[in-house]
Amino acid sequence: MTNHLVGSNSPYLLQHMNNPVDWYPWGEAALEKAREEGKPIFLSIGYAACHWCHVMAHESFEDPEIAEIMNRYFVNIKVDREERPDLDGIYMSAVVAMTGQGGWPMSMFLTPDGHPFYGGTYFPPVPRYNMPAFQEVLLSVARVWSEDPERILKSGDQITKHIRTSNQVVEGELGSLSKRTLDQAELILDQSYDWKHGGWGRAPKFPQPMAIEFLLRRAAQGDHRALEIATHALKEMAKGGMYDVIGGGFSRYSTDDHWLTPHFEKMLYDNAQLANAYLHAFLLTGDIWFRQVCESTLDFVVREMTDPSGAFYSSLDADSEGEEGKYYLWTLKEIQQILVDQQDIDFFVSAYGISNDGNFEGKIVLQRANDDPYLAEKFKIELSEIRPRLSALHDKLLRVREKRVRPGIDDKALTSWNALMMLSFSEAARYLDRNDYKVVAIRNGMFLTRDLTDLGRLFRSWREGKSAHQAYLEDYASLIIALISLYQTDPDTAWFEIAINLTKEMIAHFTDSNGGFFDTRDEAEKLIIRPKDIQDNALPSGNSLAAIALLYLAALQGIGEWRDLAERVISQVQSVAKEYPLAFSQWLCAIDFAVSKQSEIAVLGNLDMLETKSLHRAVWSRYRPNTVVASAPFPPPKGAPKLLENRPLLKDLPTAYVCRSFVCNQPVNTPAELLVQLDNMDDE
Repeated sequence: MTNHLVGSNSPYLLQHMNNPVDWYPWGEAALEKAREEGKPIFLSIGYAACHWCHVMAHESFEDPEIAEIMNRYFVNIKVDREERPDLDGIYMSAVVAMTGQGGWPMSMFLTPDGHPFYGGTYFPPVPRYNMPAFQEVLLSVARVWSEDPERILKSGDQITKHIRTSNQVVEGELGSLSKRTLDQAELILDQSYDWKHGGWGRAPKFPQPMAIEFLLRRAAQGDHRALEIATHALKEMAKGGMYDVIGGGFSRYSTDDHWLTPHFEKMLYDNAQLANAYLHAFLLTGDIWFRQVCESTLDFVVREMTDPSGAFYSSLDADSEGEEGKYYLWTLKEIQQILVDQQDIDFFVSAYGISNDGNFEGKIVLQRANDDPYLAEKFKIELSEIRPRLSALHDKLLRVREKRVRPGIDDKALTSWNALMMLSFSEAARYLDRNDYKVVAIRNGMFLTRDLTDLGRLFRSWREGKSAHQAYLEDYASLIIALISLYQTDPDTAWFEIAINLTKEMIAHFTDSNGGFFDTRDEAEKLIIRPKDIQDNALPSGNSLAAIALLYLAALQGIGEWRDLAERVISQVQSVAKEYPLAFSQWLCAIDFAVSKQSEIAVLGNLDMLETKSLHRAVWSRYRPNTVVASAPFPPPKGAPKLLENRPLLKDLPTAYVCRSFVCNQPVNTPAELLVQLDNMDDE
């Protein structure tokens, strides 16, 4: 027997279609049923890779007795938070307002009109963890609704007013942006940094890639302290545990303070952002370890999270065969049987500090215990041999691990998450001269602009050839930024033209007259509020991404109005960004671009000529985050960035122009001349 979730496009919803609960997807049918029958709504929000969502489903939603109570007293709605971030954001704000904390699964009770009046996260089937049993919660809410509905309606109105007020921000003054904001934010990141284990805060510990990116941007401008903090964090995380040393890629967070025991789910967006952070750290330091982590993460995505269409899947589950982390765990006996050679076993055991007792419920999570110099000294081998030898042993373990039952995969593709990953592949392609990564980025760009775009309008989600849901601000802004990056890697002006058209669409349909942008399109379904999320979380907010997109395009196109629009939205959050940098890290990157000396580079010439390619290699020889680059054949085709206009070839050869702060250098033909100008620019 199936419920109303059958036929959904979301793997998460499909996981629940055989529950005895009479689930509905969010939509008019469910909302109308609640209004007609005068029943409250039980809203459950989660996602496919969520371990505790699976637990609550098994304990409660598969229980016929609990399902009977839910069906009798409530209209039950199931939502995939990844497909509907608007609903997730609104009702998560309500949960946090009521309980002081949030998370998934989210369990929210609504009036028939959608106003929240009671909620929480995971509820157990029996009283435990200092929480009431879910059945008790259901019966209590049903009783109060029956006896005193007016009290509940009043409570729902009050909570709605609260989250509506918290959804508002005050517009700042144009031209008020200051580098002092960045200095103060960095000081707070420095003072709160965990020098023992790396990162910020206590367990559960999240990787904070946006904060690291902000510090790397500062490091690129000569800030040695920022580089020290960022690289320490990246090294600590890359030791293993949260980072999968065998197969590459990162889990969502660490359940302890020292990155050992992950929450084993792997999310596309984490790996996109972290791959880029490790790439930029490599470019700034030359440390080959950072490059290896970047490449192994991208290789993992190609191997395990890429659809034949070019789409990237959303996540890998934490569980396999009903156990969290089973796919990734080892025993010493297994390792000995796989590696066979005693010298290899001794080397590997020493590298990872392995014991018979394990380090996670009797099993082994691999995390480096001893560094390369220690191993070189102990085993009397060259330091340069350590990494290749470990990699060869990792490959042996990977081949065995791939024969295990794999974790479940959420195979839907989300526009913003795909765009973040496309950005990482396109940057790695040009900085590392990896044509295979360029191919991956181009295929994903073609997928997004073909299968998730219709007459300039974006969709949010795609699965098995079917797109669904209107796109959100974060989808538009992420894709615009990714297309700009893809254009810089593959100088086809079609990518740039699409970015321009999407920007016009974003401005026309998402702009808030009070400053900034709403998260939902103006024609979107009317909810209890029109959300406008400002804070960066695990993903950058749509508004911070939109600001960066507008800054980039204003520089490439010379459109002052777009620059003004970006500065206005940035000015709204400047005061809180400097006080709470971990919650506004992407905004800090936007402020850094806005207040720093900006550079523009134009390269013209036959794109297939070695001379043109050598100019491109010079441009991408260093990480210069506050630089925009445009390239095209000569003369530039229609739709090319305005930055390329009125720039003749020098000596009829491929030519580069370097400009900074509205002043341009003399054009040059050779990489050596170009590098001199770029180095002089970096030293200013």
